[in-house]
Amino acid sequence: MSHVGVAPRAVMRSVAFLTAGVLAVPALAGCTSDDPASKPLAGQDVAAAARAKVSDGGTLRWAVDSVPDTLNAFQSDADATTSRVAQAVLPSMYTLDEAGSPVRNPDYLESAEVVDTEPKQVVVYKLNQQAVWSDGREIGAADFAAQWRALSGKDSAYWTARNAGYDRIEKIERGANDLEVKVTFSRPYADWKALFTPLYPKDVMGTPDAFNDGARRTLKVTAGPFAVKKVDTKGDRVVLTGNPRWWGAPAKLDEIVLRAVPRDERVSELVAGELDLAEIDPESADEVAVAAAPPGPATGTPLMGPEGSPAAGPQGRSAAQALRSWAVANGSDEEAAEEEVLAREERREAEAKALRRQKALSGFEVRKSLEPAYTQLALNGSDGPLADERVRRAVARALDRGKLAEAVLKPLGLPAEPVGSHLALSGQPAYADGSGALGEQNAKEARALLADAGWVPGGPLKKAEDGEEAAGAEQEKKDKSEKSDQDGEGTDAETSGDGDDGTYIVGEDDKSGDDGDRAGGDEDSSGKNTAQGGAPGAYAPKGTAAPAGSAAAPLAKDGKALTLRFVLPSGPGSETLRTVADHVTDMLKEIGIGTDITKVPDESYFKDHIAAGEYDLALYSWPASAFPATDARPIYAKPVPAADGSLNVAQNYTRVGTDQVDQLFDRAMATLDQKEARDLLRKADSRIWAAAGSVPLYQRPQLTAARKTLANAGAFGFRTPVYEDMGFLKKGAQGSRPTAPSTSSPSS
Repeated sequence: MSHVGVAPRAVMRSVAFLTAGVLAVPALAGCTSDDPASKPLAGQDVAAAARAKVSDGGTLRWAVDSVPDTLNAFQSDADATTSRVAQAVLPSMYTLDEAGSPVRNPDYLESAEVVDTEPKQVVVYKLNQQAVWSDGREIGAADFAAQWRALSGKDSAYWTARNAGYDRIEKIERGANDLEVKVTFSRPYADWKALFTPLYPKDVMGTPDAFNDGARRTLKVTAGPFAVKKVDTKGDRVVLTGNPRWWGAPAKLDEIVLRAVPRDERVSELVAGELDLAEIDPESADEVAVAAAPPGPATGTPLMGPEGSPAAGPQGRSAAQALRSWAVANGSDEEAAEEEVLAREERREAEAKALRRQKALSGFEVRKSLEPAYTQLALNGSDGPLADERVRRAVARALDRGKLAEAVLKPLGLPAEPVGSHLALSGQPAYADGSGALGEQNAKEARALLADAGWVPGGPLKKAEDGEEAAGAEQEKKDKSEKSDQDGEGTDAETSGDGDDGTYIVGEDDKSGDDGDRAGGDEDSSGKNTAQGGAPGAYAPKGTAAPAGSAAAPLAKDGKALTLRFVLPSGPGSETLRTVADHVTDMLKEIGIGTDITKVPDESYFKDHIAAGEYDLALYSWPASAFPATDARPIYAKPVPAADGSLNVAQNYTRVGTDQVDQLFDRAMATLDQKEARDLLRKADSRIWAAAGSVPLYQRPQLTAARKTLANAGAFGFRTPVYEDMGFLKKGAQGSRPTAPSTSSPSS
């Protein structure tokens, strides 16, 4: 895969795989409450067509990464294919629109609203009266209650991946009639729309045995436009067929076959006519796009031999004999003439094969958008140089995120805007560019931060001898002492939830007390730090700027060079990540930081390196969520010691977090005021930026090869696929495609 990601939102919260303080300035970048709504950078590209233009019948052969180990989306080994199957065969109370926001699904839900907030939050669901399971039973309160009990976390016999949200439910009851479900919460829960999607029947959720094993290889009872026909592990495929009890718009397709096909084999399978839809990498997309382009004037020329000799072309044997005779007549021996003939025959066969491949691919087109996920540079703050916030901030400020986004997205014709938030993407309500809390790219200030941390250019690369201190040793002692003082001073603020966690944020230099000392340097009348005449926000003390002309000099401290372990996947399809890593390495070299790049197998990249903390720098992706207060909290939560003495990091693989960020998430999760929740999330994002544990880079490209006659499928963007509308166009009909993705910048 070109990007290493995680499982879908149903399991992303707990696979071991986002401060309550009032900010000191009136409006941090990205934290205002009156920001204009942003727009998605690119819409979906699915060759949209009205159902009347789509034929009835047919089989869609769709490439996926794997046949899932389980069809239960709430188990830890669920994957993206599990989610795809669930979308097609199970109820979803809410789906996502083109902007990544939840919308009520009328096929299952007539209405859902909060009817009480005092003394407890109560939500009443009114179900579609036609909604039934495939065995004929009505969907109702019993299914809601069974799912709640299974996922509440109260019974450890259920092998669940997460219980976020369900652990806040106090009880579930039948409402005024069989079509009403009344859910009472023990604590307020802002993201209640995230619950019961997907909804499993009580047959699956009712007992631990059924939950743990009953839905791994089959789903006997479903309630979507499709049903699971079989999971064929030997044939690497999952077969979905139309559900005869489906009450909504009938599925246009007879079957959907999800085939596990490695990324580097997908174009060959398209050529062989074995696939209709497949996500592909940029190199494959180029090949498909060239083949799909309208034919132009012929540009090929016959293959000619030297000095007008006849080519070994499609004339076959007679042309080969003529070439041999010509070669002998012009002084070549028989052996040389034979080699020339064979070489030209091989060339002719290769060209003929390429033409056949191009002709087969001409029936496909590339549908492209931006995936609802972003790629980040992760900085492991658990130990080593990156345990120092100043070093992390220096790394982050050395990066030109705009150039990195352009390197990936511009060649694909997609909007090349860097991502400005850890918690949302452009177009989503919570999105705002919070990167101002870190500061813009600035190599001079990055070097000043490193000097403040004791990393100096040209330091001796040797171990300190007895009685001798290596470069930066005295500064490091001072740093540790100051950090210890700051940690002690921040305890009361963290406990109160309204104080400062000691995280430096650009633009917050006007606070009194130790923060000003920590920032260092002179302050102008606005309170902004202008040490060394640099831009406001630099916080290295006077005299620590790198000497002129030493920008590329390696940095050292205590006789050790500043070199970071950069871990990357080595498998096919990871070229994009390796290209980004090369650019990052060059940018870090400009401020004196070296990198030691290690390429590891894809299968061990995440488990053995990212999750295990065996890296300094790494590139991987997180999906965007419509419910960031719930889904993002474990990604950015402050690691806590476990009972056995280990560190429980949840999904925070950078090991960087603060109590303030946790408290902001908790407050956002508990308020039913959407505006307040949005503002709290933006404050949390600003503090995540300032801590510099991870640096969002770009929204991932979504490139899909689709048969030209296939409608309502392709690059879906944010929007949940509508499986019943997928199908093949009637003769003469055409689907609608965007002329070009939007190139507008996200609003802030």
